[in-house]
Amino acid sequence: MPGTVPPDVQEDIQQVIVADEASVETIQQTPLNALHVELGARMVPFAGYSMPLQYSTGIMTEHLHTRASCGLFDVSHMGQIILRARSGVLRDAALALERLVPADIASLAAGRQRYALFTNQAGGIMDDLMVANMGDHLFLVVNASCKLADLAHLRHHLGDACSVETGFDRALVALQGPGAEAALSALAPDAAGMRFMDVRLLMIEGHACTVSRSGYTGEDGYEIGMPADGADLIVRSLLSQPGVLPIGLGARDSLRLEAGLCLYGNDLDPTTTPIEAALDWAIQKSRRFGGARAGGFPGADLILRQLVDGTKLRRIGLRPDGRAPLRSGAKLFSPADLDEPVGNVSSGAFGPSLQAPVAMGYVLAALAQPGTALVAELRGRHVPVTVCPMPFVSPTYKR
Repeated sequence: MPGTVPPDVQEDIQQVIVADEASVETIQQTPLNALHVELGARMVPFAGYSMPLQYSTGIMTEHLHTRASCGLFDVSHMGQIILRARSGVLRDAALALERLVPADIASLAAGRQRYALFTNQAGGIMDDLMVANMGDHLFLVVNASCKLADLAHLRHHLGDACSVETGFDRALVALQGPGAEAALSALAPDAAGMRFMDVRLLMIEGHACTVSRSGYTGEDGYEIGMPADGADLIVRSLLSQPGVLPIGLGARDSLRLEAGLCLYGNDLDPTTTPIEAALDWAIQKSRRFGGARAGGFPGADLILRQLVDGTKLRRIGLRPDGRAPLRSGAKLFSPADLDEPVGNVSSGAFGPSLQAPVAMGYVLAALAQPGTALVAELRGRHVPVTVCPMPFVSPTYKR
């Protein structure tokens, strides 16, 4: 492993955001829980589930291994939802979903998926999600902490046009890194022909699985939805492939941050609009002013006006001086005025790939240009930081 990491930095790396108020009695287990324990994982509560924070190799090694080879992540705590049009026509389900998201779902081709956002009437983000066109239905993957609310939201607003089915009892894993294609195609040869954001039904170890070529690390890879009763066999088979190691939440967090990807609850929330979050690209031309199906989603007037007029705040990348990572919630200042904050850090961690700390946050739009010098609070002192472009590590998606 290149470089050395001070003890205080290693301590910060392990402080994964686990905002979970559930008691021990209400903590659920994923279908892979026994395997995690068998593999020696350090388990922690996360979004109501017992999840692996790290394995014996440690977060730093797991992070770097994923970038160099292949990591397997259990993300079964996330929600899998199927949306079917009551008319039997997929386009009707797509148009119905467009009532709730600013993304263009109607033009999404079969076998493809797209990033989308549930918005509220104030223009804030209720959740971010993936939407796949499976030919005869839409397949949604939503965040664990929001999945029950998302399910109720869908049923309340779209129940007239769609049936909403849950797959919360299924397993979901992410296989990420340059070795992901070889590992998965050894079990499902058709996986090799997929491109970034493709989605297919593939047979793996005798089980029908929903496979997308995507993930949340910035690396090439796949997300694999599978029946719970087949999860142990499938995951053991994947782990038996050369170079595949189990990876926990700690490395998942540092990997997604290096890739400039948002974590719901930290970087996105119901008070933050898609434009403030620099997610303009998630609103396709057809849904904007002048588009074929402009607006029609919650908060559309505000969000579409912000696309034209801009916002007061904007999400930005940050590179602090030194080796210590910034913490979520740290205040940001202009060097000329250390009394009045101009923003705050939403996510911060040590970036093992860069051997340096990285962060993202929100600042006044006038200060959001790359190269802008700012100051951040860190353990009672002020640390110089520089606004920089994201991602911090170039993605390796297979286009």
